[in-house]
Amino acid sequence: MGEIAGTHGNLHGAGEPQGDTVAAIGTLMNMIQSFMVTQVVHAAADLRLADHLSDGARTAEEVASLESSHPATTYRLMRACVALGLLAQDADGRFSATPMGQLLRSGVAGSLRDMALTVGAPGFWQPWGRLADAVRKGETQSEAALGMKIFDYYTANPAEGAAFVSGMSALTAPVLNEAVRVIDTTGTSLAVDVGAGNGNLIRSLMRANPQLRGLVFDLPRVVEAARQEAEMEGFGDRFSVQGGDFFDSVPEADLYLMKSILHDWDDDSCVRILQNCRKAARPDARLLVIETVILHNESFLPTALMDMNMLAVANGQERDLVEYDALFAAAGWKRVAVHSMNDPHSVIELRIVD
Repeated sequence: MGEIAGTHGNLHGAGEPQGDTVAAIGTLMNMIQSFMVTQVVHAAADLRLADHLSDGARTAEEVASLESSHPATTYRLMRACVALGLLAQDADGRFSATPMGQLLRSGVAGSLRDMALTVGAPGFWQPWGRLADAVRKGETQSEAALGMKIFDYYTANPAEGAAFVSGMSALTAPVLNEAVRVIDTTGTSLAVDVGAGNGNLIRSLMRANPQLRGLVFDLPRVVEAARQEAEMEGFGDRFSVQGGDFFDSVPEADLYLMKSILHDWDDDSCVRILQNCRKAARPDARLLVIETVILHNESFLPTALMDMNMLAVANGQERDLVEYDALFAAAGWKRVAVHSMNDPHSVIELRIVD
């Protein structure tokens, strides 16, 4: 390809780009090409490279035989994974998983395999390709990309939906110890985890408080997994599940928990969920909202990118405290405390407005 006339002159007036411009070009190119990294990691997870290497080093040909993939292109993928630090290659050409690469194994503590599968799959990938349209039109373009809303898409594509649920649970795991540290359930009879998935949060609180009864409330197709998890841990009569839609109603409770729920939805939808909790709440009930609150400080970038994710995929958004307070007030709740965690998340404590 020939050089585009005038490019360098436009950057620096004349001649070759200099100094800071060269560094800026390199940084910007890394941003532009970062999608390639996402898809290499997705392919490594999809081809189960770390699982195939869990018993020791293997050649690309051996991995390809186990995975029924093309040997030459499997080698090229594994070579790219070496460049990313996911794999290592010895002098004999055999590959092994690095400590970071081990996190792409299935079923190990801290595994991010399902998250890698989710982010690189059509449910996330295709709506992100329409981000500019979402900004122009003021709403997610997931229906234009997928033919339906994201959660309907996951229902219609259960394998991808299962990876999403599992991936979200993996991201929840580091938050649990912090949540148990800051959430006081003393004197609470029944806590309802709204939109809880497999119920990791409520079970963690129940382990910390042997007197606490917990209920997972989520879509009927989701709650059975929560029941099975609780049965394996032996919670017995202290734990229950209920299928339903939080846009219609929620069960009665002393304490409501909502982790990473409100950021999935627009303002009107959030108010509706919060109002349903208000209607069902027992006297003196509390509601704990666990979300990443925008603080506009030096750690803002991860939250800003997640905000774009909410726009691209789910038509939700990340919010600052002023924006959250407006939602709470519209639904009959008031903020009484914010509990910071050693994590991007905060626990916002609400009480019923008198």
